[in-house]
Amino acid sequence: MTERILATLCYAVRDGRVLLLHRTKEPNLGLWVAPGGKIETDESPQECALRELWEETGLRAQSARLRGIITEVSPRDDYQWLIFIFVTHQADGTVAEAGPTDSPEGTLAWVPITDVRTLPIPEADAIFFPQVIGDGPIFRAKFVYDSELGIVDWEQYSGGEAKVGEHRGLS
Repeated sequence: MTERILATLCYAVRDGRVLLLHRTKEPNLGLWVAPGGKIETDESPQECALRELWEETGLRAQSARLRGIITEVSPRDDYQWLIFIFVTHQADGTVAEAGPTDSPEGTLAWVPITDVRTLPIPEADAIFFPQVIGDGPIFRAKFVYDSELGIVDWEQYSGGEAKVGEHRGLS
Protein backbone atom coordinates (compact mmCIF):
# COMPACT_ATOMS: atom_id res chain seq x y z
CA MET A 1 0.00 0.00 0.00
CA THR A 2 1.29 3.44 -0.96
CA GLU A 3 1.64 5.89 1.89
CA ARG A 4 0.78 9.51 1.38
CA ILE A 5 3.57 11.95 2.23
CA LEU A 6 2.45 14.77 4.53
CA ALA A 7 4.23 18.06 3.88
CA THR A 8 4.00 21.83 4.18
CA LEU A 9 4.98 24.94 2.27
CA CYS A 10 5.37 28.32 3.97
CA TYR A 11 5.41 31.59 2.04
CA ALA A 12 7.01 34.48 3.96
CA VAL A 13 5.74 37.84 2.71
CA ARG A 14 7.31 41.29 3.28
CA ASP A 15 6.71 44.60 1.56
CA GLY A 16 4.97 43.11 -1.47
CA ARG A 17 7.63 40.42 -1.91
CA VAL A 18 7.66 36.72 -1.15
CA LEU A 19 10.68 34.64 -0.15
CA LEU A 20 11.28 31.81 -2.63
CA LEU A 21 13.84 29.05 -2.88
CA HIS A 22 15.55 28.17 -6.18
CA ARG A 23 15.97 24.40 -5.73
CA THR A 24 19.39 22.84 -6.28
CA LYS A 25 18.15 19.28 -5.72
CA GLU A 26 15.11 17.11 -6.37
CA PRO A 27 12.23 17.39 -6.10
CA ASN A 28 11.71 20.46 -8.28
CA LEU A 29 15.36 20.84 -9.24
CA GLY A 30 15.90 24.23 -10.92
CA LEU A 31 12.45 25.57 -10.00
CA TRP A 32 11.42 28.32 -7.58
CA VAL A 33 9.30 27.10 -4.64
CA ALA A 34 8.26 28.10 -1.14
CA PRO A 35 10.33 26.74 1.75
CA GLY A 36 8.82 23.58 3.18
CA GLY A 37 9.20 19.91 3.87
CA LYS A 38 7.82 16.74 5.39
CA ILE A 39 5.80 16.75 8.58
CA GLU A 40 7.52 14.87 11.40
CA THR A 41 5.60 12.38 13.55
CA ASP A 42 5.23 14.70 16.53
CA GLU A 43 4.32 17.85 14.56
CA SER A 44 1.18 19.57 13.46
CA PRO A 45 1.21 20.99 9.91
CA GLN A 46 1.66 24.53 11.30
CA GLU A 47 4.58 23.48 13.52
CA CYS A 48 6.21 21.86 10.50
CA ALA A 49 5.73 24.96 8.34
CA LEU A 50 7.33 27.19 10.97
CA ARG A 51 10.20 24.73 11.56
CA GLU A 52 10.91 24.36 7.84
CA LEU A 53 10.83 28.13 7.37
CA TRP A 54 13.45 28.46 10.12
CA GLU A 55 15.66 25.59 8.88
CA GLU A 56 15.65 26.65 5.24
CA THR A 57 15.70 30.45 5.60
CA GLY A 58 16.73 31.44 9.12
CA LEU A 59 13.45 33.33 9.52
CA ARG A 60 11.40 32.74 12.66
CA ALA A 61 7.64 33.16 12.65
CA GLN A 62 5.34 32.73 15.63
CA SER A 63 2.35 32.07 13.43
CA ALA A 64 1.32 31.37 9.87
CA ARG A 65 -2.12 31.23 8.31
CA LEU A 66 -3.34 28.09 6.53
CA ARG A 67 -4.06 29.13 2.92
CA GLY A 68 -4.23 25.87 0.98
CA ILE A 69 -4.60 22.10 1.14
CA ILE A 70 -3.32 20.26 -1.91
CA THR A 71 -3.56 16.56 -2.74
CA GLU A 72 -1.16 15.26 -5.39
CA VAL A 73 -1.54 11.76 -6.83
CA SER A 74 0.29 9.85 -9.53
CA PRO A 75 0.82 6.28 -10.70
CA ARG A 76 4.19 6.39 -8.90
CA ASP A 77 4.38 5.00 -5.36
CA ASP A 78 6.89 7.73 -4.40
CA TYR A 79 4.67 10.63 -5.46
CA GLN A 80 1.54 10.73 -3.29
CA TRP A 81 1.37 14.00 -1.34
CA LEU A 82 -0.92 15.91 1.00
CA ILE A 83 0.45 19.45 1.28
CA PHE A 84 -0.63 22.16 3.71
CA ILE A 85 0.25 25.66 2.47
CA PHE A 86 0.81 28.49 4.93
CA VAL A 87 1.54 32.22 4.60
CA THR A 88 3.20 34.40 7.22
CA HIS A 89 3.55 38.18 7.17
CA GLN A 90 5.43 38.27 10.47
CA ALA A 91 8.68 36.38 10.07
CA ASP A 92 11.60 37.78 12.05
CA GLY A 93 15.22 37.53 11.02
CA THR A 94 17.41 38.45 8.12
CA VAL A 95 17.58 36.99 4.67
CA ALA A 96 19.51 39.10 2.18
CA GLU A 97 17.05 41.75 1.02
CA ALA A 98 19.04 42.82 -2.02
CA GLY A 99 20.22 39.57 -3.48
CA PRO A 100 20.25 35.78 -3.33
CA THR A 101 21.31 33.93 -0.19
CA ASP A 102 22.33 30.29 0.07
CA SER A 103 20.14 27.79 1.92
CA PRO A 104 20.65 24.06 2.50
CA GLU A 105 18.03 23.47 -0.22
CA GLY A 106 19.13 26.08 -2.77
CA THR A 107 19.26 29.83 -3.21
CA LEU A 108 16.81 32.19 -1.48
CA ALA A 109 15.55 35.44 -2.95
CA TRP A 110 12.84 37.97 -2.17
CA VAL A 111 10.67 38.17 -5.30
CA PRO A 112 7.93 40.73 -6.00
CA ILE A 113 4.62 38.88 -5.69
CA THR A 114 3.64 40.18 -9.13
CA ASP A 115 6.71 38.49 -10.69
CA VAL A 116 6.32 34.99 -9.22
CA ARG A 117 4.38 33.51 -12.14
CA THR A 118 7.09 34.71 -14.57
CA LEU A 119 9.65 32.45 -12.86
CA PRO A 120 10.12 28.75 -13.56
CA ILE A 121 7.82 27.29 -10.89
CA PRO A 122 6.07 23.91 -10.66
CA GLU A 123 2.84 23.63 -12.71
CA ALA A 124 0.66 23.21 -9.63
CA ASP A 125 2.27 26.22 -7.92
CA ALA A 126 1.36 28.40 -10.92
CA ILE A 127 -2.27 27.39 -10.34
CA PHE A 128 -2.46 27.71 -6.56
CA PHE A 129 -0.05 30.60 -5.86
CA PRO A 130 -2.46 33.44 -6.78
CA GLN A 131 -5.12 31.82 -4.60
CA VAL A 132 -3.02 31.14 -1.50
CA ILE A 133 -1.19 34.47 -1.46
CA GLY A 134 -4.49 36.39 -1.39
CA ASP A 135 -7.17 36.75 1.26
CA GLY A 136 -9.89 34.53 -0.18
CA PRO A 137 -11.05 31.21 1.18
CA ILE A 138 -8.60 28.37 1.76
CA PHE A 139 -7.65 26.92 -1.63
CA ARG A 140 -8.30 23.18 -1.84
CA ALA A 141 -7.46 21.10 -4.89
CA LYS A 142 -6.38 17.73 -6.16
CA PHE A 143 -3.72 17.45 -8.86
CA VAL A 144 -3.37 14.24 -10.87
CA TYR A 145 0.04 13.56 -12.41
CA ASP A 146 1.30 11.09 -14.99
CA SER A 147 4.32 8.86 -14.33
CA GLU A 148 6.64 11.64 -15.57
CA LEU A 149 5.05 14.03 -13.04
CA GLY A 150 3.25 16.21 -15.55
CA ILE A 151 -0.23 17.36 -14.53
CA VAL A 152 -2.90 15.55 -16.53
CA ASP A 153 -5.92 16.81 -14.58
CA TRP A 154 -6.87 18.86 -11.55
CA GLU A 155 -9.96 19.84 -9.62
CA GLN A 156 -10.63 22.60 -7.15
CA TYR A 157 -13.04 22.21 -4.25
CA SER A 158 -15.10 25.10 -2.98
CA GLY A 159 -17.19 25.87 0.06
CA GLY A 160 -17.44 23.47 2.97
CA GLU A 161 -18.68 20.60 0.85
CA ALA A 162 -16.62 17.70 -0.41
CA LYS A 163 -17.66 18.11 -4.01
CA VAL A 164 -15.93 19.36 -7.09
CA GLY A 165 -16.17 23.12 -7.27
CA GLU A 166 -14.13 23.56 -10.42
CA HIS A 167 -12.64 21.03 -12.78
CA ARG A 168 -10.04 21.67 -15.44
CA GLY A 169 -8.57 18.98 -17.62
CA LEU A 170 -5.13 19.79 -18.99
CA SER A 171 -3.81 18.58 -22.32
